[in-house]
Amino acid sequence: MSHGFELKPATAGIDPDTPALLQPVAKALHWVNQAMVVLGMLALLVASCVLTYSVFSRYLMKASTDWQDEAAVFCLVGATFMCGAFVQQLRGHVGIEAMAGLLPRSVNRLRLALVDLMCTAFCAFFAWKSWTLFHEAWAEGQTTSSSWAPPLWIPYALMALGMTLLSLQLLVQLTARINGLFKPQQGAVA
Repeated sequence: MSHGFELKPATAGIDPDTPALLQPVAKALHWVNQAMVVLGMLALLVASCVLTYSVFSRYLMKASTDWQDEAAVFCLVGATFMCGAFVQQLRGHVGIEAMAGLLPRSVNRLRLALVDLMCTAFCAFFAWKSWTLFHEAWAEGQTTSSSWAPPLWIPYALMALGMTLLSLQLLVQLTARINGLFKPQQGAVA
């Protein structure tokens, strides 16, 4: 049973198996992911300040708070979706590796490529659906049902852009993984 002690620490970088054609895309994604993390940190800070102000104004000053919850949710949606590609770049998403120690190295490498393929397909579908939601909200002028009524295209745009970045990150990592399948592994017995 593995408890992660044998794993290398997560580092943000470009997989050396990334095909030369996708190296510029991988470098651009690396830069964008770094920027999204900074914006995500700021969004979390803003959300915490807004919610703190909401509690303070509602309970101590008896003022109504009709905008704070939605503003905080929009910030949290943005931070969550826009930082997903950075987490994937680190391969930091939760993964169950119960079978990894049971399978031969070559079969495990193929399993990982198949997992990357399925994740890429799922996230690409999610991104496409998010863009359709964004378009509907934009074209129809949809807003939330609160008295503040901010436009719904804002969270849908954040969701769509974040899922698109995640799909691109997964695609780059999938190509690197497939490229790595055809390279001999270090320490592999011939």
